[in-house]
Amino acid sequence: MPLNTYYTLGRSGLRVSRLALGAMTFGTEWGWGADEDTARQLFNTYVDAGGNFIDTADLYTGGTSETWLGKFILERNLRDRTVIATKFSYNAAPGNPNAGGNGRKNIMRAVEGSLKRLGTDYIDLYILHTWDTITPAEEVMRTMDDLVSSGKVRHIGLSDTPAWYAARAQTLAEWRGYEPLSTLQLEYSLVERNIEREFVPLGVELGMGIMVWSPLASGLLSGKYKPSEGGYTGEGRLETVKGISNPAFQKISDRNWKIVSELEQVAKELGRSMAQVAVNWTANRPGIASVIVGATKLSQLEDNLNALEFEIPTELANRLEIVSRPDSQFPYSFFSSEIQGMIHGGVAVGNKPVGYAPNRLIQSAGAGVS
Repeated sequence: MPLNTYYTLGRSGLRVSRLALGAMTFGTEWGWGADEDTARQLFNTYVDAGGNFIDTADLYTGGTSETWLGKFILERNLRDRTVIATKFSYNAAPGNPNAGGNGRKNIMRAVEGSLKRLGTDYIDLYILHTWDTITPAEEVMRTMDDLVSSGKVRHIGLSDTPAWYAARAQTLAEWRGYEPLSTLQLEYSLVERNIEREFVPLGVELGMGIMVWSPLASGLLSGKYKPSEGGYTGEGRLETVKGISNPAFQKISDRNWKIVSELEQVAKELGRSMAQVAVNWTANRPGIASVIVGATKLSQLEDNLNALEFEIPTELANRLEIVSRPDSQFPYSFFSSEIQGMIHGGVAVGNKPVGYAPNRLIQSAGAGVS
């Protein structure tokens, strides 16, 4: 499927590509990433393939990511065509508690900085980057709604928050007539499937399309580490960031190696790269609106952009599902078909099919219709 097939994000009218370009790699300030010429190549290749959705954040590579992205968009006069998503939350001024977090003071400060670096007068999708544990959802949603009313922001979303917080925020928007959340940006991959318990049904129910970050698990699923060739070699991004406390980079485990091994075998049977299979699997899961793909080399991006050109057969998809299935946890173990059967009297009860007429009585076996 080409990138110039667009879908609306959540219940908004914003049309975006199923693969978004991650600009977190624009800049080398973090010890890895792409220099300016390479970043420009990545940008041009993505938009030339039909992509229109680019993700960044105010503090990615110390602000370089936003600056370069704005520069590349201006060079090609693509502002109206490009959907820019950027984020706020993190603090670049140690000692100043209001230069970070999700309070109104910081949001208003952060949006002005992003607008300046991006060289634009509006942001298409403005996202809370990470829950700060203290700011009430009421303050966040009122502030974000004000930004939309002012014209500085078009749509809004949340990233890396508890499900209950996201649910409260969206409910507040519905109740008070604020701009609703269009997206939840969350980590999801074959090795990180925890969002399936709460966030996927939440997004489907309340109209928030999920933007996936790290579909390749920080490179673990990229094909760089193949069990058939010795597995982890102590090289690449995972080696560079192994001392960082961020849990997103802690991917080396016995469980995950089993997943990588199965992914390698499935990719061989499909004649596709491991990265393509991993991205394809993620993109086609329930509730997923768009998958962010990042790269530091042009060859990596070109490979990722072909990830939607094939279907994974059911038998192979089942193998990936089984090896990567998360452990059952309370209370989710009570939602299994066995326990639900005890609730529904042994009768199969499921969600209503598309087109179901709620007022129409359906005859059951042995029952009359009135």
